[in-house]
Amino acid sequence: MSTPTISEATIRRNATPQSFERGEAYYRSDSVVSLTQRGNTLQAEVEGSEDSPYHVTVRFDGGGLTATDCTCAYNFEGWCKHIVATLLVCVRQPDSIEERPTLVQLLDRLDPVQTQRLVQDLVAEQPELIDAIDRHVSLITAPIPKAASKKSVRRTSVDPAPFRREVRQVFRSAVGYWEYEGGEEDPVTEDLLAIVQKARDFTEQGDGNNALVILEAITVACVEDWDDVADYGADTDEIAQALDEAWTEAILSADLAPEDTVDLRVNLENWQDEWSVHFSMSLEALRQGWDDPALQNVLKGTITEFGAWHGEPPDYADDLALIRLKILDRQERYQEYLYLAEAEGQTQQYLTMLGRLGRTEDAMQVAQTQMTSMEEAFALAQTLREQGALEQALQIAQTGLSLPGNCGYNLATWTSDVAEGLGNRPVALSARMAAFKHRPSFGDYQKVEELAGERWSTVKTELLAAMRTYTGWGLEQSKVDVFLHEGLIDDAIALVTDLHSYHGDLIHRVMDAAIADNPDWVIQNARRRAESIMDAKKAEYYYHAINWLKKVRAAYIQSGRQSEWSAYRSKLMATHARKYKLMAMLQQRDMV
Repeated sequence: MSTPTISEATIRRNATPQSFERGEAYYRSDSVVSLTQRGNTLQAEVEGSEDSPYHVTVRFDGGGLTATDCTCAYNFEGWCKHIVATLLVCVRQPDSIEERPTLVQLLDRLDPVQTQRLVQDLVAEQPELIDAIDRHVSLITAPIPKAASKKSVRRTSVDPAPFRREVRQVFRSAVGYWEYEGGEEDPVTEDLLAIVQKARDFTEQGDGNNALVILEAITVACVEDWDDVADYGADTDEIAQALDEAWTEAILSADLAPEDTVDLRVNLENWQDEWSVHFSMSLEALRQGWDDPALQNVLKGTITEFGAWHGEPPDYADDLALIRLKILDRQERYQEYLYLAEAEGQTQQYLTMLGRLGRTEDAMQVAQTQMTSMEEAFALAQTLREQGALEQALQIAQTGLSLPGNCGYNLATWTSDVAEGLGNRPVALSARMAAFKHRPSFGDYQKVEELAGERWSTVKTELLAAMRTYTGWGLEQSKVDVFLHEGLIDDAIALVTDLHSYHGDLIHRVMDAAIADNPDWVIQNARRRAESIMDAKKAEYYYHAINWLKKVRAAYIQSGRQSEWSAYRSKLMATHARKYKLMAMLQQRDMV
């Protein structure tokens, strides 16, 4: 039985510390009550706080995990505790996985009469299945031509009034927030973007005409009432750009009569003048439509240096091309999609569409000469993996790691996981080391140690050197975890000595580790932090000062200098004698 390649380091990386800890508790309490595997899918039942168990589904391929899902309500970062518990069983107790036949294998056991009886019994138990069966049978026996296989479009026009009212309510609420609550944030943009998204939802369903109705309502309300929020600092840039993009996609998705095009052009020009914004891209979409000669030449495969333009393309050319590609994809006009992507230099879209169409060899060949960024490589690698071309996906991902881009960590971890799943440990190690250098983490450090084997001594030196010179911010926790794991107390001390006390928990950890070998640093650093709080006379923070003083006391006692602690405590009590709350804390038993 082929099980997914996964390690505890991978589980930790994909879960928060809290989720991992809770998932491990579920694992230890045997809350995973069943774990079965059908082909490349694992399914588990995990007992939790509800009467019924939660259902966990894990999908994988030869490169490792591809998807995880749980029926619980967890919607925070990373995997939930039920997924963690399930995967811990896979790692620690793989023999407990019960292998069961796949659906194909089950159906292969039945003759046509038995299969028909099975379907009838299932519909009797779940009557709603008949509608799904009806749709699938219709498609199988009388498939709809692609050109006509659009989703049903609403037959009636939407009422624009509710959308105008919704926009104006956003403005009223924002003014109230600024005027009466003294708020400093911008509540307008996010709420307006949510309303614009409602129009885009219609467009994505192929109903550009109703999207235009909604966009007109939103735009008119903004033009007429923007002055109400402008004086409070509301910014037009983001919402105007979102509207321009939404107008463009709706225009190119709608069925417009010539007179409608003229009216809309006049309106857009007036609105942008009255509101002092730009609708340049949507106006160009109106002008070009889909019949522009240069565009038509491209869609037929005639590609020149100017692409879909008659001359130098405008600044928004890439955005307009992406919108057109989105529509072509939605309409399943794949060859035209490829022509336009090639003509407009949209390499990532071009490569991934080749992959989606199963043209793996073409994608690999084009990638050799046209792929120029990590992002393009990552997108193509993921697409190839979805098509089952794992070796080619790994090859593209490896190439991507040497290209410029901003997704180095994610690409490197993905590459490492796939390589490990394929049994290619050298590539898995190299990619995981690259991930660590992009963003040091304790989980990746442990994973590199696991992959390095006998090479660990040399590899460790390289990783530590990279981490010491890493200049990114926000990774103090990861660095301390590594330093303390390796017993490099001096490195940990150097890292936290001047950290703000906001990182108190981290500094306390280092102090606990340093007390035995460097009690003087603990005393000096903790005294400085405690004294700054006490001298500031902020009683609400005295408990922080006491926590620092407990470290001072522990360091004095650890180094056999109880008398020095007593003298220092007496001095503090004399200096701060009138701070009664502080005095009570200093007189507690664990402070003597």
